[in-house]
Amino acid sequence: MTNQKRYNVAVVGATGAVGEQIIALLEQRQFPIQSLKLLSSARSAGKKIVFDGQEIAVEEAKPESFEGVDIALFSAGGDVSKELAPAAVERGAVCIDNTNAFRMDPNTPLVVPEVNIEKVKEHQGIIANPNCSTIQMVAALKPLYDRYGISRIIVSTYQAVSGAGSKAISELLRQSTEVLAGNEVEPDILPVGSLPVKHQIAFNAIPQIDKFQDNGFTLEEMKMIRETKKIMNDDSLQVTATCVRIPVVYGHSESVYVELKDDFQMEDVRELLANAPGLTLVDEPSEQKYPLATESAGKPDVFVGRLRRDLSQPRALNMWVVSDNLMKGAAWNAVQIAEYIASERQ
Repeated sequence: MTNQKRYNVAVVGATGAVGEQIIALLEQRQFPIQSLKLLSSARSAGKKIVFDGQEIAVEEAKPESFEGVDIALFSAGGDVSKELAPAAVERGAVCIDNTNAFRMDPNTPLVVPEVNIEKVKEHQGIIANPNCSTIQMVAALKPLYDRYGISRIIVSTYQAVSGAGSKAISELLRQSTEVLAGNEVEPDILPVGSLPVKHQIAFNAIPQIDKFQDNGFTLEEMKMIRETKKIMNDDSLQVTATCVRIPVVYGHSESVYVELKDDFQMEDVRELLANAPGLTLVDEPSEQKYPLATESAGKPDVFVGRLRRDLSQPRALNMWVVSDNLMKGAAWNAVQIAEYIASERQ
């Protein structure tokens, strides 16, 4: 992206896991930056971060921080976004928000570039990044939706602890050491919810991500259901989800069952997914090749494999979808949107 107009960019939540990835991607992609402002909580203010060979001091995020900012990428929690994103918009910035604060706002586009990048043009100052688990699923399903139509989706997720933040990563590593040493484990972080009860994550699977809702689903599951319908612009889609936290550091995995409206040939499905933007097909079961969380870590693509026609429903497909939740599930999706905005302003 050289020889372009340059932009004043702010990253909110610059010292967090996603913020660090955003900063790294902005540098790797040579995003046309005039100036870069790194913002965080008062606790992290003063920390120095190197960008493009220069040290930049992190500043406390305040409404006035956005004076002169063209593009602001938010990843500091929903409360921060609710408070500061409108203030940034008032000062002329376009905000790309990675939290749940605005995703279901009817005036806020919810965007996955491979699925509905045209929605960016409808923004009123804020563009929402979907939930990480939703992003990888809809990216994998969009080619099928366009070709065959989709009536029903059943998804079970196996989500990495990094989705719950750096403290959850530390807890997994600490607990693993304690279990292997034969010591008692004292859980402290997971699951993140409204109750003080915590469970061991090391060598375990926790069938709860976020708080339980009155309908028995967790907020994470409801995010996937609602966001999928909004992104696909199809309220008729039947979607259900079960979200599980597993002892993996990076990379969400998903088992997806999808009922298509039209019949399909497996060879056509494989070719369709192999040629879709942002997808990598890894589907050679005879050689035990399929998407793995360990192999997706640090990569921007969504990986798809274990493709098979369902045995009970002939127009249904089963698939395994894997992606780095901090990359495509957060930072890369946001930077893709920023690149699109920059390209449209040339």
